[in-house]
Amino acid sequence: MNGSVGTQGQVVIDEAIRDALGIAPGWIAVQRLVDNHVEIRFLPPDHGESLKGSLASHTTVTVSGDEWPEARERAWRDAARERERFPA
Repeated sequence: MNGSVGTQGQVVIDEAIRDALGIAPGWIAVQRLVDNHVEIRFLPPDHGESLKGSLASHTTVTVSGDEWPEARERAWRDAARERERFPA
């Protein structure tokens, strides 16, 4: 897969690579120089979709709006205790 650099420094990413990585128009290309080559990482653009409920299939716990502050505090306490038991 060879390509050439355009007059403004543009390079086309091969379609097979774009498909394998799921890269689509609007993605951000983060470039960095590593030794004598360029590494490019692709980040998807921000989305306007809600993530509410996206983890619902991974839990059986339901928290109402009024219970949320206490549930959040309890989760932070539990996570801190777990971290103390098994430090990184």
